[in-house]
Amino acid sequence: MAAHAVDSDAVDPHGRFDAVAAWADSGLAWLTGWPEARPDFSRAPILTRADAIGRRITATTGIAVDVPNILAGRAALLGLRRRGDMSAGGATALLAATDGWCALTLSRAADLDTVPALVESDAVDLDPWPAIRRWAARRPAAEITARARLLELPAATLGETTQAPPRIRPSGPRGRVRGLAQCLVVDLTSMWAGPLCAQLLARAGAVVVKVESPRRPDGTRGGDAAFFDWMNSGKLCWAGDLDSEADALRDLLAVADIVLEGSRPAALDRRGLGPHDIAARPGRIWLRITGHGTEGARAGHVAFGDDAAVAGGLVGSSGGRPVFCGDAITDPLTGLEATAAVLDSLERGGGELVELSMAAVAATYAAMPGAAIDPSRTATPPIRPTDIGPKAAAVGADTDAVRRLVAERLAAC
Repeated sequence: MAAHAVDSDAVDPHGRFDAVAAWADSGLAWLTGWPEARPDFSRAPILTRADAIGRRITATTGIAVDVPNILAGRAALLGLRRRGDMSAGGATALLAATDGWCALTLSRAADLDTVPALVESDAVDLDPWPAIRRWAARRPAAEITARARLLELPAATLGETTQAPPRIRPSGPRGRVRGLAQCLVVDLTSMWAGPLCAQLLARAGAVVVKVESPRRPDGTRGGDAAFFDWMNSGKLCWAGDLDSEADALRDLLAVADIVLEGSRPAALDRRGLGPHDIAARPGRIWLRITGHGTEGARAGHVAFGDDAAVAGGLVGSSGGRPVFCGDAITDPLTGLEATAAVLDSLERGGGELVELSMAAVAATYAAMPGAAIDPSRTATPPIRPTDIGPKAAAVGADTDAVRRLVAERLAAC
């Protein structure tokens, strides 16, 4: 995914990637820290790993991947900047507890409606955060997180998740080793991490079908159109209800070479649409992105990019307090890691279920040593992506074409 060429300052005199310069030039520093204080550079080294992932994708597929812009481009489109203990997008807050820190996300209308039950008070103003902060300040972080999750709110205790690689299990017979050209990818994901992975696969030559429910389309359709197009242009769009049109979706999944899933696993499993319910196709790769994995006490809990970052400990530091790092940074990092995981599985012949936890991805990056930066180092605002494709397809615009594609593939089996 090419956007702007990384500034020449991001390459040292020996031609090596300079993470600190890239952190400054991309806008990631601009997005990390308190608005009235200097930008925070402590997490700049994470770009070393992210850049290596981007180079792997480029080497395998031939597409240009501008990692710093992928991480900061949305902020440029939305005009975001650093806000300290509030996420750049404004939906997530870092909350001081009696024994540490936790994060809470209120990004959906239903989340806001739940606040009185969370704080056990009907006296909540239009801006709920002061009441939430007062309530949290009297409780330990684990209790805050547990109560929020009981109410199905996205929440996390700082550093509760440890780093872990993708979980890989056999899900069918292996196939021949192949590239992405003409692979059929079914994209069941929404928001950012999964759609980014699907977008990169599409640019590498795959045929990508974005699946959306007419009743509940991808939530980012209601936001900035340029961001939605950046993530979703070039994909076919199939619209269908998971319940009333489950058979049609089952046929689509049966002929797919790669399936990208971003919902809670139970949502598909209870409809007989999970990776072990669909007839095995040789070499099929089923990649599942979750917030907190599929096993253990946190399995199944919903997560967004900023609270998942807090779960993994991927935060900056300013004035002795944690601050949000970048803009929902776990989303694009997970999208890049997911793309690399798909390419790795292709090289093994597929036949695998690959699971990535966003919180574990954040923890993997958080485990990298921090950086001590020259305080005179300056930062620039994020740069608007220049490679936004044509307008993405409307919900269901390609349903008939996808049905024909499925019929052709079924006939060829």
